[in-house]
Amino acid sequence: MSQEKPIRVLVAGLGNMGRSHALAYHNDPGFEIIGLVNRSPAKLEPELRAYTVHPDFMTALAELKPDLCSINTYSDSHADYAVAAFEAGCHVFVEKPLATTVADAERVVSAAKKAGRKLVIGYILRHHPSWAKLIEEARKLGPPYVFRMNLNQQSSGPTWATHKSLMRTTSPIVDCGVHYVDVMCQITDARAVEVRGMGLRLSDEIAADMYNYGQLQVLFEDGSVGWYEAGWGPMISETAFFVKDVMSPKGAVSIVMDPNAKSDDIDTHTKTSVIRLHTAETGPDGKFIRPDQDMRMTGEPGHQALCDLEQAFMLRAIREDLNLDRHMADAVASLRICLAADESVRTGQPVRL
Repeated sequence: MSQEKPIRVLVAGLGNMGRSHALAYHNDPGFEIIGLVNRSPAKLEPELRAYTVHPDFMTALAELKPDLCSINTYSDSHADYAVAAFEAGCHVFVEKPLATTVADAERVVSAAKKAGRKLVIGYILRHHPSWAKLIEEARKLGPPYVFRMNLNQQSSGPTWATHKSLMRTTSPIVDCGVHYVDVMCQITDARAVEVRGMGLRLSDEIAADMYNYGQLQVLFEDGSVGWYEAGWGPMISETAFFVKDVMSPKGAVSIVMDPNAKSDDIDTHTKTSVIRLHTAETGPDGKFIRPDQDMRMTGEPGHQALCDLEQAFMLRAIREDLNLDRHMADAVASLRICLAADESVRTGQPVRL
């Protein structure tokens, strides 16, 4: 792979994720950054300062003719940018969520298939060895499952400013929820049949029709049920801010978080610390046959290392012509569930899928 011609990449959006992906391309000889895109001046790491920053994506796409477009802008531009890139003959990496509507997500997938180009969506947990282990152990237990998951972030200063910017287009249970709903779907493999949601606006600093706390509930065809909760802002509690727990008739598998972890630490959002396996089997005396097993996840990749792994997968997908049909379908499915939850929040009614 190292002897092949580098993939020429245009990176759009230089927020936290965009800069991390740009660093991944910069440090991987399989890629060559030919330009960055940001509508306003961006604070860049020293390694990225030599690259030209263009103010307009469509103009840069036409002028630079990249092989790959990496789209890390706000969610409402994802679909239009991705479709334009496919029509220009590019492969596409796009941060989650894939789009802000199911129709737009399906439009992107259709454009990828029509162009015969690769589409990878930024589901970073799919590249994390510890999360892969969690999914593997949960699948061994067998359905039906109870999924209990959340990621609440007590944010202030620049982090709260970032959250407020995200909420101009996307609620927390959609922006973050697609990750964890995707994990639920990977574990159960069953189709979601009903979604319920509730939410509350806890700040006058966001739009009147937006909420910064939300919870979704999803019911699956195999009888599995799950909830996901997400809240952003200075008022959010750090008590039990990180719950990742899967139960079934045979037992449970859980992530045990470091008690000293902070909710707005980006590395905290992916690190698992300890995976605890609990077996429900009991003996003749009614007591548990075996104690809980703690699997310590030493040497876990940090946030930048995960971005590096994600872009290494992007490179493999192109070089080895990987079939990404399931990857794309899963991205649409998790988005459909989270958008249904958003609809339920706004209407007060459950949504049948």
